[in-house]
Amino acid sequence: MIDFKSEAEAMRDQLIARRRDFHQHPELAFQEVRTSGIVADELRNLGLEVQTGVGKTGVVAILEGDKPGPTVLVRADMDALPIHEENKTEYVSQHDGKMHACGHDGHTAIALGVAQIFAKHREQIKGRIKFVFQPAEEIGSGATAMIRDGVLENPRPDVSLGLHLWNSMPLGTLGVADGPVMAGSSSMTITVTGKGGHAAIPHNCIDPVPVAAQMILAFQTIVSRNVSPQDSAVVSITKMSASHADNIIPEQVQLGGTIRFFRVEVRDLMERRIREIATGIATAMNCTVDFHFHHATIPVVNNPNVSAKARETFKKFVPMDMMVMQEPTTGAEDMAYFMSDVPGMYFFVGSANDERGLNYGHHHPKFDFDEEVLPLSVTLLASAVADYVMA
Repeated sequence: MIDFKSEAEAMRDQLIARRRDFHQHPELAFQEVRTSGIVADELRNLGLEVQTGVGKTGVVAILEGDKPGPTVLVRADMDALPIHEENKTEYVSQHDGKMHACGHDGHTAIALGVAQIFAKHREQIKGRIKFVFQPAEEIGSGATAMIRDGVLENPRPDVSLGLHLWNSMPLGTLGVADGPVMAGSSSMTITVTGKGGHAAIPHNCIDPVPVAAQMILAFQTIVSRNVSPQDSAVVSITKMSASHADNIIPEQVQLGGTIRFFRVEVRDLMERRIREIATGIATAMNCTVDFHFHHATIPVVNNPNVSAKARETFKKFVPMDMMVMQEPTTGAEDMAYFMSDVPGMYFFVGSANDERGLNYGHHHPKFDFDEEVLPLSVTLLASAVADYVMA
């Protein structure tokens, strides 16, 4: 059996250098041209069969073993965020307004490290490993784009694996839960139309502002009074756009927000109630209302059999008291679309270090993680893959 820990430790400097290079050159959703080019070149140099342009800027590489066996999908996301970085490190983003503030630079480096290890031991592989480097996770569109381009076919995976570096947990802690671990996410735009006019003569207008305000308050009853207490859900109105002048009653008010859920049935319930509540209030106040819902992701649900196998393997590298069956997060991840079709596990590797000040949350302009997590993550992910292709 391969000594994954030793091999991962031996590539520590390389993992850090790769991660820092990606960090310095962040690319937004579906713009990951430089990143995907480097990934494709690295994989070709390892002797893998590489396909580019999958889901616009995604990369798929197959490492075929010398013996028959299952197909394991290993996924890493590549895109950055439209955030101006406030760190002062030597590897700070070189592109204003773009930043790897979620750890995707680390995920890409980790998956390349896993590919590098297995490429050296091809003769021991039973089956194949399908490495999927995905664009556009941050906008919830990359996984579906790759699926439309056939990433789950030829060959079809038998199991899917992925990880997320997680600054909500201390370095080395693992989140290894069964069932739903990340929420599904939908966004919404609600446009309330009345009759605009001069704010000094409101009786000649139909003011959509108080109508929208009533909607915002009423939406807060959906979770407390319509969603079962045994389910978790979030309804958040985060934007309100109306007049740009103090003395004008606007013709329209536009609301924007998000809903989060751990069951698609709950999502459908919340959308239905939002439509019913908003339509009822608008009708009562002589306004009209239009809706646009974008269902970006579904919940990430770990298959209990895949999770149990991985946890047993992780015991070799992480003490039991460092493995937590963490509560689900209402953060979202479009890895869910791969896992809804292929049984899998998505686990979290703690990457925060309070002593070094590496504890800012994901999507924060000062986000950074302890790079000691990189060889550990390669060890864990490679070992989980080996359970299927080297068993």
